[in-house]
Amino acid sequence: MIKPSTRSLDETARVTCPAVLIAAPASGQGKTTVAAALARLHTRQGRTVRVFKCGPDFLDPHWLTLASDAPVHQMDLWMTGESDCRARLAAAALEADLIIVEGVMGLFDGEPSAADLAQRFGLPVLAVIDASAMAGTFGALAFGLQHYQPHLPWAGVLANRVASERHAGMLKDSVREPEQWLGALMRNPAMSLPERHLGLTVASEVSDALERLDAAADVLATTPLGRMSLSDLKRWNVAFEVGDDVGTTLADVKPLAGRTVAIARDAAFCFIYAANLDCLQALGAQLVFFSPLADSALPACDAVWLPGGYPELHADRLAANTSMRDSLAAHVARHKPVWAECGGMMVLFDALVTVDGQSHVQWGLLPGTVTMQKRLAALGPQQLAMADGVLRGHTFHYSTCATPLTGSFRTARPDSEPATDAGEAVYHVGSIRASYFHAWFASRPAATAALFDATVNLEAMPAGGLND
Repeated sequence: MIKPSTRSLDETARVTCPAVLIAAPASGQGKTTVAAALARLHTRQGRTVRVFKCGPDFLDPHWLTLASDAPVHQMDLWMTGESDCRARLAAAALEADLIIVEGVMGLFDGEPSAADLAQRFGLPVLAVIDASAMAGTFGALAFGLQHYQPHLPWAGVLANRVASERHAGMLKDSVREPEQWLGALMRNPAMSLPERHLGLTVASEVSDALERLDAAADVLATTPLGRMSLSDLKRWNVAFEVGDDVGTTLADVKPLAGRTVAIARDAAFCFIYAANLDCLQALGAQLVFFSPLADSALPACDAVWLPGGYPELHADRLAANTSMRDSLAAHVARHKPVWAECGGMMVLFDALVTVDGQSHVQWGLLPGTVTMQKRLAALGPQQLAMADGVLRGHTFHYSTCATPLTGSFRTARPDSEPATDAGEAVYHVGSIRASYFHAWFASRPAATAALFDATVNLEAMPAGGLND
């Protein structure tokens, strides 16, 4: 929600704040490290920094949250919607000294892309380019990124993984407009964050995570970008329209009022949008958290949410926690709802086969076996059409599922019909609803409430209603 602010608004209810979208020509260029380093650098100087992540990403926000000491929300013109993005940016501008939006993949990748977001809200783009294998071409690439899409707001370019000061000079000389040169980051272990098969390792699992961010911030502080003062940052001032608060599309009624939703949250189940927690609370739910790895039973609750994560990395510990399994089984036997997403669904099956071929007995609440693959099994935006409306979200998983169950209905790609687009199955067994689909709850709060209400029979939306 938009917080009270001492900033004055102009006559058109706009507020200005320095803002930058950090992008790259491709994944793996270092944009997350630069975004986190920039946020950390200004945060530790006592400035208020608000950071957003472009696209449906669970992992980068863990690092960005640690760097900025504030929640990080996703922005996507399709999944979260333009009005949600606008409201969150305005809310941030009312309280922040600097807004940072980290892009996704390459600047123009995806529909909509990070560039589309920059165009829609006037966010200047800062391009991070891995310059380790180029010299003069660096300038051509920077020029192409700036001018490929007409009138794209532009902040400048930062060279990453540079070999030497001489190399940095060659790169700088290749940039057509000298004022757009924001510096060079030398090859340095401090400018990399640990990774694994789904992306970055979750910051909370890295014992020296904050020290890594401080080291990256120290390196960035030696560049023109890192030396920018608050006055310098005003060259990136963006005017944001202040209108309705985030969440005003929620119904005035609170369908989950008086109900407690227990949410799994630990190293095995950590793929949780902060905005999804906000949405559940706005629907009236009281939230409690538990660890399937460490706790012996569910907390007192009316419904359970098992989000995605890394059950494959903790399969033995999950299998050994039979008391938690029995507690969840008793919850289901009382016909209390469970919504299980991706990793949260995987642990419910009979067995999980890890990438090394080892089979691990799981909780057996759904029949079948989940098998990890070395390559992605599915990736992309998805939507789930229900009687209460269309939930938007995405899918991203390395496992496949062999089960005798038939999905009650399926998700679909944007602008597709379920009959012609076999997306992710949604299994409905007793009070369990489970799928590889990750939902953005605020995209259709009424449908979200139905997931957590066992008295509601989930039904597919009538044909023709998918793109409402």
